[in-house]
Amino acid sequence: MASAEKIIEKGLKAALELAASRPWADIPLADIAARAKLSLSDFHGVAGREDLVEALDGYFDRAMSADGVPEETSPRERLFDVIMLRFEAMEPCRAGLLELLKFRETSLTHVVRLPGHRHASAAWALASAGLDNDGGAPASLKRIAIAVVIAQAERAWRKEAGGDFALTMAALDKGLRRAEERLGQLRRFTGRAPTSKPETEETAT
Repeated sequence: MASAEKIIEKGLKAALELAASRPWADIPLADIAARAKLSLSDFHGVAGREDLVEALDGYFDRAMSADGVPEETSPRERLFDVIMLRFEAMEPCRAGLLELLKFRETSLTHVVRLPGHRHASAAWALASAGLDNDGGAPASLKRIAIAVVIAQAERAWRKEAGGDFALTMAALDKGLRRAEERLGQLRRFTGRAPTSKPETEETAT
């Protein structure tokens, strides 16, 4: 029998494939199991339809660390690079993913858990960029700022039509610059900004 993690991953991939052509509300777990080439009993005690929806963010978050920590560029550029890996991983699943995201937004069960998923995505983005420390600003505040940035970029990604990520990249760049500016203001307010030289991109975020 496959491990629970593998069952969830295979189930989620199958769910995304099926949701590309059918409303999520019409897809039973039995159909997902069949598409995943698993038996329905493989999912018993492991995952149901709701669990597969909950696994969405964590599944795509893993793409952010696929290439390792980016080369030594500015913090903002490193975050941009790793977060874009997430959206690039999402793109081949666009149709099914949009259907599951739409369902998630109409389900109170999932809506109340969304902030936690955003926080986890931000934490992994910072870790993937080598920025999950308290340098420059407390890691907790950085996670909050990046969670907002990822949410804004995802809204832009949903509107993409040309497949070139133009809207996504513009929203992500704008959001990261804004976060960089606000965290810089916080450092100056708290006295944590460098005093020996002006603040630069290399000391931001």
